[in-house]
Amino acid sequence: MTDFPWLTVLALIPLLGALLVAALPERLEQVAKQVALGFSLITLAVLIAMALQFESGTQGFQFEEVHEWIPQFGVSYALGVDGIALVLIGLATVLTPVCILASWHDVDATRRSVKGYFALLLLLETFMVGVFAATDVFLFYVLFEAMLVPMYFIIGSYGGPQRSYAAVKFLLYSLFGGLLMLAAVIGLYVVSDGGPQAFLFENMLDTDMGTSTERLLFVGFFIAFAIKAPLWPVHTWLPDAAAESPPGGAVLLVGVLDKVGTFGMIRFCLPLFPDASQWAAPVVITLAVIGILYGALLAIGQTDMKRLIAYTSISHFGFIVLGIFAMTTQGQSGATLYMVNHGFSTAALFLIAGFLISRRGSRLIADYGGVQRVAPMLAGTFLVAGLSSLALPGLSTFVSEFLVLVGTFTRYEAAAIIATGGIILASLYILLMYQRTMTGQPNEHTSKLADLDVREAWVVAPLIAVIIALGFFPQPLLDVISPAVDRTMQQVGVEDPAPEVPAAERSVP
Repeated sequence: MTDFPWLTVLALIPLLGALLVAALPERLEQVAKQVALGFSLITLAVLIAMALQFESGTQGFQFEEVHEWIPQFGVSYALGVDGIALVLIGLATVLTPVCILASWHDVDATRRSVKGYFALLLLLETFMVGVFAATDVFLFYVLFEAMLVPMYFIIGSYGGPQRSYAAVKFLLYSLFGGLLMLAAVIGLYVVSDGGPQAFLFENMLDTDMGTSTERLLFVGFFIAFAIKAPLWPVHTWLPDAAAESPPGGAVLLVGVLDKVGTFGMIRFCLPLFPDASQWAAPVVITLAVIGILYGALLAIGQTDMKRLIAYTSISHFGFIVLGIFAMTTQGQSGATLYMVNHGFSTAALFLIAGFLISRRGSRLIADYGGVQRVAPMLAGTFLVAGLSSLALPGLSTFVSEFLVLVGTFTRYEAAAIIATGGIILASLYILLMYQRTMTGQPNEHTSKLADLDVREAWVVAPLIAVIIALGFFPQPLLDVISPAVDRTMQQVGVEDPAPEVPAAERSVP
């Protein structure tokens, strides 16, 4: 079924679900939830069916679809996936039903439209699938910007007390980055040969441009992706947006949407602007290392549980960017795997924190204590998610973080050594948060907290299972990712540094 439009169908299913949910009468809240969950599960099933036909040893795009869209400007409706895009689409399609199930009662007490919230989640899934699958640069830009709309309303209409401020800040930062990217897209079209299908990714490779032009276009794309990622110092919108989002929205924002930034770096910045990428690499590596330490240090000092998790993600994104711009196969494979692993561990942290907050009514760490005595399953799953976030061996994030550091060390030794300090700081912010919220004697408010119910257990169980499975056996994902990474390295024109032979092993003449 290679001619079947898998990716179009994959994107249309949640879109149809969103339209159906939005068309339901407002009184049918339970039906709206069930329809949303059903369509998200159908999307996941289609993704699994498509993934089973993916040829993991192939470097190029698969399941390609190319149709004329705006032929006067060379714009096409073009979709396709390689290993990098496939695993990120898989992340989005797995987390969406998890978030829908986790959000079952999040809107009930807010007096806001229940069907509107679940329709927005499905609409967001459509754009997430599309942006990772787009192989036309202009189509990618359109979807890159379109994602802002449902996320803006999720934060601004269903978030916390400061939701309006957080939503506007998120929108302004993203629009600024999008404006720079649009200018760069137009510039790229001008320096290309134009003609039909001019915006196709493959047709834009090896575009002849001067050094200064290439660097300017690279900067336009990179800043947009750095804001989306978010990379220090253009990260300040994330703590507010993540803290004020409802738990399901925070998961999709930090777990998937922000990966569009790092995905864009490895998909577009490196292959389209190979010389500029190598020119900028030392500066980007420096920003990534600062982000690793800065995010971790600020996480340690947080009193708000959701803001703490948001700052940990800034540190994690520093590792991802570090691996991408280390320009080694180990670094880029580790960075891509890190995107997936971070998505699952952060999803577990945000959702379990959301369960705690819904019970206690507070985001402040100081208002908790002794939870493990009254809710052992809740505390235990929170501990596993936290240990994964700090890259404990045997859990998923360890493998990706190890690959990033090893891949970076072979080319940038000092950066890798300094970045390793982020692991120590991660242990502090995770274990301190666990100690303050879960250990000790329960206080008057936490002594009556209920443990995970059946629905919540169904939400957390698959996340914990994936965290453990990928910790022990990440090879299937690496087999899918590695060919795409090898192709990116070829497009950039760099090779892994040759291993240095110890002096004692050198032959003596």
